Amino acid sequence: MSGLGDKIKGKAQEAVGAAKEGAGKATGDTDTQASGTADQVKGKVDQAKGGVKETASDIKQTVKDKAD
Repeated sequence: MSGLGDKIKGKAQEAVGAAKEGAGKATGDTDTQASGTADQVKGKVDQAKGGVKETASDIKQTVKDKAD
């Protein structure tokens, strides 16, 4: 998956996690709340992974351009 794809996937997972966490708080369901928090963390990790992929791709392109 591309860096942008990871960022989009991460943002979506973070949004779902926030909704789950909110639903868990509203209903007093600590398991759903915890699951939502975990989903948000996973989403943030995916977004960071996407950023690293994009940076690596940019560096690779810069090196290639300088070599040409």
